[in-house]
Amino acid sequence: MKVELENVLPQEIEARSFEIITEELGDVKLVPGTELIVKRCIHTSADFDYAKNLKFSEGAVEKALEAIRNGACIVTDTQMAKAGINKKALARYGGEVFCFMSDEDVAKIAKENGTTRATASMDKAARMNRKLIFAIGNAPTALVKLYELIENGLLDPELIIGVPVGFVNVVQSKELIMDAGVPYIVAAGRKGGSNIAACICNALLYMINNARD
Repeated sequence: MKVELENVLPQEIEARSFEIITEELGDVKLVPGTELIVKRCIHTSADFDYAKNLKFSEGAVEKALEAIRNGACIVTDTQMAKAGINKKALARYGGEVFCFMSDEDVAKIAKENGTTRATASMDKAARMNRKLIFAIGNAPTALVKLYELIENGLLDPELIIGVPVGFVNVVQSKELIMDAGVPYIVAAGRKGGSNIAACICNALLYMINNARD
């Protein structure tokens, strides 16, 4: 069998990938200002469904960029998402990335209360005296807890990235966040993941750095 490969230099692979994505999107209309985020999610997953299932609250991207410039930190629900976020780029603006899932106090509280660690992690994050962006790619229980904290006036996040993947309460938890009255970027439906959560964070950082350069 004869297979024809594209002759692409290593340093040109990413650029060529984005060319292909743009070509295949064709006439699909993306919300102005969200194009890079959508395309990076497609690049990360090779899944063009993100062109239609990524939902943005009004002004969410602009508000997130401003929050990052003002030193906002990012809280994730997995070590994988934390590892994937460009911490050096975030640190330029005074921000840090946190994941409390492995903390002993979180495990203890979750066991005592009969909840998930993700739930306990969100409680811990809410006690931080920092501007916070939440990047949730795994645990719908984290989104449910964030909704409860917001409803009770205990949390006012700069942005919630709600992209957990799965089946149990995944769709419902995303719908709660879209009804919480805070800025959000949500992958409607069942798709998502820690890689998508990190990808969206990095897309925001890339947008800031490009604007600065």
